[in-house]
Amino acid sequence: MEIPADLGRVLVIIPTYNERDNLERVAGRVREAVPAADVLVVDDASPDGTGEVADALAGEDEQIKVLHRKGKDGLGPAYIAGFRWAAEHGYDVMVEMDADGSHQPEELPRLLAALEDADLVIGARWVPGGKVRNWPKRREALSRGANTYARLMLGIPLHDATAGYRAFRAATLAKIGLEEVDSRGYCFQIDLALRALRQGLRVVEVPITFVEREHGTSKMSRDVMAEAALRITQWGMSDRVGKLRPPR
Repeated sequence: MEIPADLGRVLVIIPTYNERDNLERVAGRVREAVPAADVLVVDDASPDGTGEVADALAGEDEQIKVLHRKGKDGLGPAYIAGFRWAAEHGYDVMVEMDADGSHQPEELPRLLAALEDADLVIGARWVPGGKVRNWPKRREALSRGANTYARLMLGIPLHDATAGYRAFRAATLAKIGLEEVDSRGYCFQIDLALRALRQGLRVVEVPITFVEREHGTSKMSRDVMAEAALRITQWGMSDRVGKLRPPR
């Protein structure tokens, strides 16, 4: 697919930690789905050799780049490092995508097409047309519940604020204040979406099919979920307190 002309240069950012069994396949599918897009692998010093796999891919394809970081530091900091690298190298659109194959690269053209009329496009599971494959009912209920809690607590119109497959305009990231973001786990996604909405930017959800990973282990943990729940509660209560304060 050709990238819509008005979008400019597109960079797909793929954070990795112990994803050597998935990375080559996913990167290849991205390059096939949107040949004009570049790929940036942000590796957090994976002990399984993912960084070496990324370097080999970059050596074979000039449109694949690699950013090595010193150690595992969380999803949020990895993406922020990727966003900053993209800004320094003049990219106009930054895409978030998991390395484990759960996000289908073949659906990227639809996200980019939707970005023509939006500032941020989220590939959503919990909207009409969205699907999840190979998830146990308990995990689906947990994700749906977390998103419902975020929607009600924060007063946002999104049905899948935790989703990690999304496309930003560079101008969007410049407006939302990345230097103030300190979320590390999956609440990072909620944080950025909330910031975009508070800036009055247009955020659109596009249905996707999410497929559970076949290789490796999930990065989801109780600590990640606890951070998300705590921060959603803090943000929501802060909004409510702010609305109760009398104007000066």
